[in-house]
Amino acid sequence: MKRILIPLTLILMLPALACSFTVNLPNIKSTTGPTRTVSIDETVPATDQPARVILKMGAGTFTLAPGGESLISGTIRYNVPEWRPVTSNVNNTVTIREETTNRFTIPNNVVNDWNLKLSPNQLMDLSVEAGAYQGNMNLSGLKLADLSISDGASQTEVHFNSPNPVTMQRLTYKTGASQVKLYGLAYANFQHMTFDSGAGSYTLDFTGALKSDASVDIRSGVSEVTIIVPNGMSARVNNQGGISSVDTQGTWTSAGNSYSTQGSGPALTINVEMGVGSLKLRQP
Repeated sequence: MKRILIPLTLILMLPALACSFTVNLPNIKSTTGPTRTVSIDETVPATDQPARVILKMGAGTFTLAPGGESLISGTIRYNVPEWRPVTSNVNNTVTIREETTNRFTIPNNVVNDWNLKLSPNQLMDLSVEAGAYQGNMNLSGLKLADLSISDGASQTEVHFNSPNPVTMQRLTYKTGASQVKLYGLAYANFQHMTFDSGAGSYTLDFTGALKSDASVDIRSGVSEVTIIVPNGMSARVNNQGGISSVDTQGTWTSAGNSYSTQGSGPALTINVEMGVGSLKLRQP
């Protein structure tokens, strides 16, 4: 069977994480065992209220995509007994988590592979909590009323390749020392977004078409933040931190600590608070 190794880069990032983010992870008292596979297939009663999906994992790989017939389906492969996934389906809320939530030392040859699909027909609030992991989330076309992602030392990509059919009231992303890339954010159809990060490299790509005015608050530590705004979108980036130099490419104009692009339709307002680091503003 294929074994998935936790990247050394993620393990090395954990000490920096301790200063800014706390994650409870399984307490490993034994060596890895045989790889086991758990099938996930959960649904909830039809209702006008959003279903709540909560996913909690520690270290490993995490893949999320649309296409499930039930609310959430897929498989979880693991070879650490304490990481056995536990599922709860109560009161319109589905929670999938690892059995043990104590701190742990990452063993060698770890397999912890979450491969899940979400129904594009179900209105939902989605919450993802993870530690040191590699993530790839394709949230294209899902009916997301609320989205919250929090992780530790991660290498993660999140994609919105087609519009969210409903208005997302809030999009929250909190991360530690990571490499995170968010693509197609205008398709997420959010009203307000918050992005909090520690040291790392972050790309926020607002490709897509805004359906209404939207605001974003970015707070980051010693990091490199790249903001991409498509041509034709009206956007303003307010530098509210201590960065004295902002690198721009495209038709950005500056006035004081604000940088703008001209366009028609709804407007995007981005407030950036960074003490030190690199802020890059781009147009494709």
